[in-house]
Amino acid sequence: MNKTVNAVGFELEQKQSDMIEKKLKRLDYAEDLVIDLILRVKHDKQYSFDTTVNFRWGAQAHVSGEDYDFAAALNKMMDVLDNKINKEKEKVQQKG
Repeated sequence: MNKTVNAVGFELEQKQSDMIEKKLKRLDYAEDLVIDLILRVKHDKQYSFDTTVNFRWGAQAHVSGEDYDFAAALNKMMDVLDNKINKEKEKVQQKG
């Protein structure tokens, strides 16, 4: 799984980058399901995380999370992303 993290309009601090890396480790179980994961972080009054995930079977998922707190926004996005990946995984397993 290729992971790309882009900050839009601001520089990610080292601890923010580390936090993102640590949270993305939660998705290691999906390593063989996901081709790439593109995460964009914007900061304009509040933090906005937009993530696009491309699955091996051609499906694509887009999730986001927003909050005034960096960690809270990241957690919201991760929860939605985790659910989305699990749903896709179940769909594919049912077909197979």
